[in-house]
Amino acid sequence: MNLVKGDKVIVIAGHDKGKTGVIQKVIPEQNRVVVENVNVRKKHRKPTQANPEGSIIEVYAPIDASNVMLEDPKTKKPTRVGHKIVKGKKVRFAKKSGQTL
Repeated sequence: MNLVKGDKVIVIAGHDKGKTGVIQKVIPEQNRVVVENVNVRKKHRKPTQANPEGSIIEVYAPIDASNVMLEDPKTKKPTRVGHKIVKGKKVRFAKKSGQTL
């Protein structure tokens, strides 16, 4: 998986297609990512002694990593990710513009 926490991505498939957000969590075992402001679900909380009325909260549900692409820092469009070695370190770069990430 070429995505890491903190990457800015664009959703390319699904009901949130076209939205952008920052990756908050990566789940590589399931090939899924949690993206801010994408795939928002409502969760109903039962009443407890601390919260006697209960509540409805919004949570970000994970989406498949294949439905997002990294946002090119230069063009602000979706791009694929490449890897190259610079000064002995492996770095990621945007294939559209060539900028390192």
